[in-house]
Amino acid sequence: MADVSELAATIRTARKRAGLTQLDLADLAEVSERTVRAIESDTGNPSLKAVSSVLNVLGLKLTVI
Repeated sequence: MADVSELAATIRTARKRAGLTQLDLADLAEVSERTVRAIESDTGNPSLKAVSSVLNVLGLKLTVI
């Protein structure tokens, strides 16, 4: 699914621009590093709550159309 892949890439880019490691982001979002890896690589099945926490830390918003 291209939309999920685009979201993963956007999150990865925003994290790097913020100068955060995956572990840093995980700590700030209160999720595991494994969850951040799954979100950024579009693998696994992370919860919407976890994705939302990561987005909030990065100052991003998810818009559903």
